[in-house]
Amino acid sequence: MPGGAPANFAFVSTQLGNKGLIMSRVGNDDDGRDLIAALRERGVDTDRVQTDDTHDTGRVEVLLKGDLPEYDILEDVAWDVLEASEDWLKLAAECNAICFGSLAQRGERSRTSIQAIVQATRQSCLRIFDVNLRQNFYSREVLETSLAASNVVKLNREELLLIAQMFGCAAESEAASLATLKQKFELIAACVTLGEAGSILIKGDEVSIQKASPIKAADTIGAGDAFTAAMVHGMLRDWNVDQVNLFANKIGAYVASQKGAMPHLPEDLTRGVQ
Repeated sequence: MPGGAPANFAFVSTQLGNKGLIMSRVGNDDDGRDLIAALRERGVDTDRVQTDDTHDTGRVEVLLKGDLPEYDILEDVAWDVLEASEDWLKLAAECNAICFGSLAQRGERSRTSIQAIVQATRQSCLRIFDVNLRQNFYSREVLETSLAASNVVKLNREELLLIAQMFGCAAESEAASLATLKQKFELIAACVTLGEAGSILIKGDEVSIQKASPIKAADTIGAGDAFTAAMVHGMLRDWNVDQVNLFANKIGAYVASQKGAMPHLPEDLTRGVQ
């Protein structure tokens, strides 16, 4: 099944009317070719995806416990050796928003490349650090460097708890911890998703606390990436903080209500969002 954070984010962004591009890397193998074909069928631009002749395409084994996924992520694969090519650096300088995570930085080469690409963006670019703590594939250094390079952070409840404690931002509530983290790293916006409890989005001095959309969850794979893509969509259009938070909740909830990470969004969710 096709997926992965860059693909999920680009797929939802594209459905919302943006030009979503994937910066990632696949192996020169059947899995890589099948993945590219599946993404193209879904209308995702894969022209900037790199091909590696010596590393296999990345694979993730997902075990669902109820509707919650557990991940077994294979190591030493193509996306562990991303290359900050001239093409990618030029693209970064043209982007209105760029989204990156912590998992893809587990390998030194990819970490160096991602950091170079983020640094190549314009001052006005939204640089979203979508934290994804998986297994033991993160470190304080990676988290601190990524927070310092970004101007927006998005986390889930468990990630906020860990990171707030790590950087001395823990407070009496999740909203207060998020606000302290935002202030410490001088971010434009900070968001925490709380599962069935909804989400908190702080943008500037405004705080939005949004209840979750009522759904029957099928699985949550890709829901966080969909939430982030919808949040970025609204922020790029200068929606107010409650509009952004509500819309991101609706998109994330819909994906969680469907099987798989990349369901097509219904027209009633995407109508009028341009």
